[in-house]
Amino acid sequence: METAILVIDDLREQYAQQMALVRQTYDRTGDGTAAIRRRSSVVDRLLIELWRRAFGPESSLKASILALGGYGRKDLFPFSDIDVLFAVADDDTEKSSRQAIRTIVQAMWDIGLRASPATRTVKECTRFDPDNLEFTLSTFDHRFLAGNFPLYQKLHNETIPGLVLSEWNQIAQKLGEVARARHAKYGNTIFHLEPNLKECPGGLRDFNLAPWFALLFYLKEHKEWPRQRGGGANDRASALGWQSAHGDAETAFDFLSAARCFLHFRHGRDDNTLDWQSQDEAAANSVGLETRGTADPAYWMRTYYRHARTIYRRAVLLMEQLPAPVSFYKQFRKRRAAIPGTDFSLDQGRIDISPTAQFSDTDGMLRVFALIANHGYTLTQAAEDRITDALPVLAIHIPEGPYLWNHLREVLLGPHAAHALRTMHALGILEMLIPEFHGIDALVIRDSYHRYTVDEHTFLTIDNVHALRRPIKDYEQRLATLLPEIDRLDLLLLSLLLHDTGKARRTGEHTAQSVELADSFLARLDFDIEEREIVRKLIRSHLEMSSALRRDIFDADNVHTLSEKVGSPQLLKMLTLMTYADIKAVHPDALTPWKAENLWQLYMSTANFMDRSVDEVRYHADLDPTLLYRIASMLPVGAEAKTPSKKKALVSAQEAAIRKFLEGLPQRYLQTRLPEQIRNHYLLAAQLEQDPIQLELRPSRQLVELTVIARDRRRLFADVAGALAAWGMNIVKADAFSNDAGIIVDSFQFIDTFRTLELNPEEKDRFTANVHEILSQGITATKHQIEQLLANRHQSATRNGTVKVEVPTRLEFDSESSSQSTLLQVVAQDTPGLLRQIALVLHAHDCNIEVALIDTEGETAIDVFYLTQKDKKLNPSLQVSLAEDLKSALNKILPQVQNF
Repeated sequence: METAILVIDDLREQYAQQMALVRQTYDRTGDGTAAIRRRSSVVDRLLIELWRRAFGPESSLKASILALGGYGRKDLFPFSDIDVLFAVADDDTEKSSRQAIRTIVQAMWDIGLRASPATRTVKECTRFDPDNLEFTLSTFDHRFLAGNFPLYQKLHNETIPGLVLSEWNQIAQKLGEVARARHAKYGNTIFHLEPNLKECPGGLRDFNLAPWFALLFYLKEHKEWPRQRGGGANDRASALGWQSAHGDAETAFDFLSAARCFLHFRHGRDDNTLDWQSQDEAAANSVGLETRGTADPAYWMRTYYRHARTIYRRAVLLMEQLPAPVSFYKQFRKRRAAIPGTDFSLDQGRIDISPTAQFSDTDGMLRVFALIANHGYTLTQAAEDRITDALPVLAIHIPEGPYLWNHLREVLLGPHAAHALRTMHALGILEMLIPEFHGIDALVIRDSYHRYTVDEHTFLTIDNVHALRRPIKDYEQRLATLLPEIDRLDLLLLSLLLHDTGKARRTGEHTAQSVELADSFLARLDFDIEEREIVRKLIRSHLEMSSALRRDIFDADNVHTLSEKVGSPQLLKMLTLMTYADIKAVHPDALTPWKAENLWQLYMSTANFMDRSVDEVRYHADLDPTLLYRIASMLPVGAEAKTPSKKKALVSAQEAAIRKFLEGLPQRYLQTRLPEQIRNHYLLAAQLEQDPIQLELRPSRQLVELTVIARDRRRLFADVAGALAAWGMNIVKADAFSNDAGIIVDSFQFIDTFRTLELNPEEKDRFTANVHEILSQGITATKHQIEQLLANRHQSATRNGTVKVEVPTRLEFDSESSSQSTLLQVVAQDTPGLLRQIALVLHAHDCNIEVALIDTEGETAIDVFYLTQKDKKLNPSLQVSLAEDLKSALNKILPQVQNF
């Protein structure tokens, strides 16, 4: 049939007016669930009217229009697509209605609706396409809008249920596969700095798994479509008895609905990413919260993570209920086995509870969690609900003393301890046993470095220790050797469980607060004095090695100070593993191979210092003749050294030349360089007459090291730092040495952020040539070229992202930690050229940089410099003037936080 172009000006105006009312009501009430229901009703009326205008009020055509997907559930967010199905009886009907359907779809776009249409015959609706699961799932949530109602009834009562029943196993397994793949895409975690409210684990797609699985199991049991009650996923799940036992999931849906409506209205499009600025604005408007006004962004994100955790946990439990493919041998196994002494039973790795179980004490329940920790079992949804319901009764009989410790110890020592603790935490058991843990539930440390909430970070630390039983990387294999040497692994794991509880108080140093909270719990466990002191000391000292890593790990004073604080080799081993687990649990990339290597080196240096087996013997003013001979023997011998006597004389002369090169270089240079490296530096220094700038570029573990050898000149360190920053290299460590002859040996270890040198080997020559060109120019020309390159880098950084968290500049001088130098720690916003700017100010004050240790945590730069002036520590007046000039210089280059 031919259909004229529809006149829709009135409908377009009507839609705009109605959506303005939806927006106004949402802004006034903050009710996202009501907003999506109301938009669904608005679109319903529009599509019914479009159908009437396109086909006529009395059309006898066997065709219908159905709402699908989120629109079918009446969960239509402000800028979501409109999923509709044009169902037709057969191919002839499809041909005759094709033009009218096109007209309706075009009119939808003209009105301002993002149409997502599909046209199917009844026969086509009986086919399942495994590559298009999305369409099949959308038919789960269908509603009649207009057209031939008997045709709709046929689809609803026969066609769609028949398809689902005939392909039940494939649909159910495919649904689980797709959900797991989506979870894997987002790292199987709800913790993201800028989560996607729809796609991330714990998002709205996970929420919809409940009604989908509910429908699948209902159809399998009753062989018919369930009677619908109202609209929305909540109503569907409730009607089928799959709603959350305590309404937590429904509350989470209301929060996510409010937040997603906020994002859609804020961006004017279907944008579901909760970026940093959106979080600030959502918190300022208390989006999704029961109270109006302004909320702290960290508190608002804490609420989000709690809701996401509820939904994600329910989604995982639902997927575990899918029947696994049964092998020939498994079908003869006993499917269900009682767990002795409890009301629980085990069925294929899942623990269920007897319907008649009575909770009178916690003994059986704690034994179940020990099984979970040791074997990785999971609880069924029914078991979890029963345990949650029984909490008031269980709270009357909370165990204490050795009885509680024996159960908790068994959980902590199990290889799946973190999984068991997460389960206990989600059900409220952990807080019941350890009330001190409640304060860090979903607690957010809101910066771009800490990815996880404090409770999840705690569980990850315990996971990281157990993972060392199966080491993969080289540094994991080294650290794993410490595990069997630790006498009380249980106390280490307990210390990790409690080490950050003090962060809940948000005042003072959290380590001291954590010790105070741990004290009360340890008293309830009836720990003896020795056990209590081990846990207290580990918690109190758990940041000491991290702090020492920001100092020179080869500096004897640093090692000596750490050994005094730790006190014993056994505690040092425990603290090393605690530091490893703690750093690795901050975010996935926090523990770089370089940092792990430094941690191991620091452990070895401190252990040797404690054992007095290595560090008692140190290099002094007189060089080791064996070392000199070894370096000289690696040098090329000319053709003139034909006889042994001439060769000996040549080697002797070379030793003298090497001694002259090394004269005046600090002992640390010899301690941190291999003889082969010293030889290379000596040979490069010998060529300074031909070329005043000598460069050596070489791989150094997971880093790249650039060594610059030149005659002493001002600002060399700053210029090299600027050139590397201009190339996008992330400097992590730097050494600045000079000998008595005025030869500079500056080394920079850096990460090739964009893998420029790794992926493009030819770039190495261009890189070294460019750095050489920059350093070979006069000071003025070098300054101009570096500043131009850095300006380009700043522009690129500005285009690629905005500063999320403002980091105030902090300067701290320390003349006590080192016997030779004054330490300067600079904490500032990380930005290209920061190290260069600091070095320029230091040079302007005639400060010599002995060692520079560079570290970055998220957007925070933490740089430590060992400084001297004329071979002495910096005096107080110099420190004051240096601090003033540094702050002034850094204020000129540091970016500002951009608010939107």
